[in-house]
Amino acid sequence: MTFKIRLYNTLTASKEELITYENDLVKLYVCGPTVYDRPHLGNARSVVVYDLLYRLLLQNYSKVIYVRNITDVDDKINAKAKELQIPISTLTNEITDFFHADILALNTLSPSHEPKATEHISEMINLIEKLIINNHAYVQNNHVLFDVNSYKKYGQLSRRNLDQMIAGSRVEIASYKKNPLDFVLWKPADNDDDQSSIFDSPWGKGRPGWHIECSAMSSKYLGDNFDIHGGGADLQFPHHENEIAQSCCANPSSSYARFWIHNGFLTVNGEKMSKSLKNFITVFDLLEQGISGVAIRLMLLTTHYRKPFDFNAKALSDAQKTLEKFDKIIAETLELFGLEKNLEYFCDKNFIAKEILASLADDLNFSKVLANLHDLAKNVKSNFNEIMPRRILISSLDFLGLIAKNK
Repeated sequence: MTFKIRLYNTLTASKEELITYENDLVKLYVCGPTVYDRPHLGNARSVVVYDLLYRLLLQNYSKVIYVRNITDVDDKINAKAKELQIPISTLTNEITDFFHADILALNTLSPSHEPKATEHISEMINLIEKLIINNHAYVQNNHVLFDVNSYKKYGQLSRRNLDQMIAGSRVEIASYKKNPLDFVLWKPADNDDDQSSIFDSPWGKGRPGWHIECSAMSSKYLGDNFDIHGGGADLQFPHHENEIAQSCCANPSSSYARFWIHNGFLTVNGEKMSKSLKNFITVFDLLEQGISGVAIRLMLLTTHYRKPFDFNAKALSDAQKTLEKFDKIIAETLELFGLEKNLEYFCDKNFIAKEILASLADDLNFSKVLANLHDLAKNVKSNFNEIMPRRILISSLDFLGLIAKNK
């Protein structure tokens, strides 16, 4: 069964039908973690939202290529490794393992590719060389910088003009920049840098800027034009704006990503999450308290993905109560039919409720999905001894990643 999917496209500020470049194939790129600390709830929300989208796409297309990168070259990583007095590779390997363990607990599927920045330096250098040749980048003070004034469409994603962007952003003011908004494509190594963060380039030893990493890795695995690019709302500017600029300027025939999807911010009890406010919560913190990963997953999905989500005790409690209701039906089903049927029998993608797929196809309307699930549960109660209503409900829960099979 195929169906139309409509998603809100930040680039056009409208909800549009998803039409892919290639029939029955969708290409999705999502900005992954910068591996210097365990994933916090804001990181987790982004991972869970795009996991839900991935599941929907898999249901509707013969092939989905989902790329989520690992940023393991970054100033924050260097600073953290120095603070802990450990090699950068030790830190990034450990945090990458923690990231995988924590998001696996949230019942997320693995992406098709998970490229690491350190393994794609040559692709980044090639992209930077193209930008220099095309007169969109310049070398100054051992840095390579993107010339923002050379790209007339700069600001199209964030809908800001250059003056607004300079006033409203934390751009690095440097005397060697032609424009304060010009961003780093390649930076020279510092004297005290760990050798594992220093790479050879035509412009001397150093490391890539953050923005060029995603452009290089997305084009390698998805081509110069692909269907969907996702990430948190905080990445819209400057990260995603800069990705578009450098990708389209390096490859003039490219329009880069057709759809731009952004999930909303996360707050804690109405306040921005920060270590200084002592309200910084990681996925691991909640798992250590005995809260199931599936409950965390459900909680993070209950607010529409484009809206801000506020983490509080009630939101978590509500998610736990909802899951208890569904878990009770699953246990009851296995008790009634378990002698002849196991859980896998009831988890069949061919029996996912059509109304749930329709709700998700409308810009991932999870509030409506929850209402659909409660209606399916009522139908189970009304037809207590019938197997099909139970199969539809349990298959739908499994599709949504709301059954912990490994508990």
